[in-house]
Amino acid sequence: MEFAIGNIPRKPSVVIQPRKGLFQLDLRSVWQYRELLYFLVWRDVIVRYKQTAIGAAWVILQPLITMLIFTLIFGKLAKIPSDGIPYPVFAFSALLPWSYFAQALARSSSSVVGSSNLVTKIYFPRLLIPLAASVAPVVDLIFSFLTLLALMAWFKIMPTWGLLALPLFLGLAIMTALAVGLWSSALNVRYRDVGSIMPFLIQVWMYASPVAYPVSMVPERWRLLYSLNPMAGVIEGFRWALLGKKSPDFIVMAVSSAVVLALLAGGIVYFKRMERTFADVI
Repeated sequence: MEFAIGNIPRKPSVVIQPRKGLFQLDLRSVWQYRELLYFLVWRDVIVRYKQTAIGAAWVILQPLITMLIFTLIFGKLAKIPSDGIPYPVFAFSALLPWSYFAQALARSSSSVVGSSNLVTKIYFPRLLIPLAASVAPVVDLIFSFLTLLALMAWFKIMPTWGLLALPLFLGLAIMTALAVGLWSSALNVRYRDVGSIMPFLIQVWMYASPVAYPVSMVPERWRLLYSLNPMAGVIEGFRWALLGKKSPDFIVMAVSSAVVLALLAGGIVYFKRMERTFADVI
């Protein structure tokens, strides 16, 4: 089809057609629509802080209160070891990536259903929706990171050169949230039970991750199985980069990273396969 402007024929810049193969993912269109990604992220940030009484303070209070509860129950009463690090800093350094992951997963899981008005009316790469939902909570993580720096200064813990590796582990955290979010958001369109069960799953997942306890507490014979949890490697990496603790368990980090890549690749294929039915089912 061609469109004419005056006497000058013009071909359409976007051709919408079904994919011809399972792995024809058209990821280049995500880059072409990067400005839309920016506006979707900005929209999520504005909606989160609009008409709030305490605004960004809640982003700091939530992990801070959780850290105080963990310190009282796990640090003081249960006497769980913290690898020689003051327990409040030990717990908060893990709550930093975990709080991001929990928010990103909760938002991305309901992102496609919540954007039904966009999905049913205009064309754009649907992959941008869970991607924006996974990126937006990074703003909250930045506020929490400043709180952690203040907490480290209080306990006289100086950052090490490992801090330079923090962006790598942040990228791994974003990939983890996106990988799981792609699966859950696509499934949530067809099975709304996914949105209902996700808060419970996130809560259980936290206790299955080394947030309140170190990986060293996991028996050696279960360590490989435990490392299949992708957040285990993320949290271990954050603690090492931020606190300069002893070298992390690289086997745990390597296996967790491999699981993340596998989940992400499979999530993209599954999401792209299911997106053709989003407008009809949603």
